[in-house]
Amino acid sequence: MNVHQGYLTETLVRFLKAREWNVSKAHKMKPIVPTELYRAVRDSQHIGMSGYSKEGLPIFAIGVGLSTFDKASVNYYVQSHIQINEYRDRVVLPAASKKCKKPITTCVKVLDMTGLKLSALSHIKLLTIISTIDDLNYPEKTNAYYIVNVPYIFSACWKVVKPLLQERTRRKVQVLSGSGRDELLKIMDFESLPHFCRREGSGSSRQSGDISCFSLDHPFHQQLYNYIKQQSLIGEPAEPVKQGSFHVKVPESADAEGTEIVKTIESELHKIENRNGLSESVDALRIKDS
Repeated sequence: MNVHQGYLTETLVRFLKAREWNVSKAHKMKPIVPTELYRAVRDSQHIGMSGYSKEGLPIFAIGVGLSTFDKASVNYYVQSHIQINEYRDRVVLPAASKKCKKPITTCVKVLDMTGLKLSALSHIKLLTIISTIDDLNYPEKTNAYYIVNVPYIFSACWKVVKPLLQERTRRKVQVLSGSGRDELLKIMDFESLPHFCRREGSGSSRQSGDISCFSLDHPFHQQLYNYIKQQSLIGEPAEPVKQGSFHVKVPESADAEGTEIVKTIESELHKIENRNGLSESVDALRIKDS
């Protein structure tokens, strides 16, 4: 029930689409249900929910450019990502479906590139793991990706990342001009705009009184925190979680594939640096394994 919200047909179609209608592969996908309680990564993994589209789809905001992923181990960031996915599927989407009186099984994501630097690609292995988990366990959950506040360096990063994405994912990506405000207002009300889209020009500065949807004070994170805390009490009493104690099983091919990705990225970045004369040295960039 938690997986399909009562909409079995729509769920089966979603999983089948993710596996190009291969019934055998779709059947093998298993949901991941983490129970660990933590909040230590919120200030370095910027994600939040700002509201709903006019069609009733939840809008998730992701601060790609300013996320540093430097406050915990890779396992913590993966665990955090899974907890938000589970909260979305178990709480947010069912509530949206009930409110709209129709199946709401997907969301919209707005990606803020403010502050993006080439060094962000050092986190490519973590992003690859997260992408693999989403592809295997949470397929076809995002209706569209809107990229906003893109700096000049974005084109170089996008050239490296784009080939790594599934074709069906690439088709959902739209790069908007500036903060994307005018375009996004066509599909959502002003109140649902992420804080970094609420000004006409580019940039993530907030107007006075606006609360960042990344903040722990935002209602979404308060509700998420309470939900995780309640879930932790269902099983055994929660104990302090040691750094790196949570592990997510990723297909064995991921490590080998990740090595090839690293080689490709470093090669492409050197080409970009040589051609464009970028001031940020690629030699100082190292792909992190943990």
